[in-house]
Amino acid sequence: MAMSEPSTKPYLIRAIHEWCGDAGYTPYLAVQVDDYTQVPMAYVKDGKIVLNIGVDAVKNLHLGNEDITCGGRFGGVAHQIIVPISAVIGIFAKETGQGLVFQGQESSPISAIQEGGPDETPPTPSKPKLTVVK
Repeated sequence: MAMSEPSTKPYLIRAIHEWCGDAGYTPYLAVQVDDYTQVPMAYVKDGKIVLNIGVDAVKNLHLGNEDITCGGRFGGVAHQIIVPISAVIGIFAKETGQGLVFQGQESSPISAIQEGGPDETPPTPSKPKLTVVK
């Protein structure tokens, strides 16, 4: 891959986000928190956080090529969220577990799903339908 060639990851994230919206599902983003990730640390468990990035849950969502930014509420308190694309483990529909897991991550978002997320606990799919993307 040439250095100037853009990563497919942000495009795939946007595609699954759009698919969730079209299908009436809630898009959840599984994130491996790093030094560049700006999220409320009280909600981070084992270095990971799951974020509801549905239109009803966040404000001013921007799914950029370098990072994902939005405003979100955790425990009733507003926070500015910044997630580098490199920190995204996967994106999936809360209701079905369908989505994408990005390879090269230490673990799948399935373990993060079981941890819960902001202001609500996502269900644990019995048979995840996640596709691993290289």
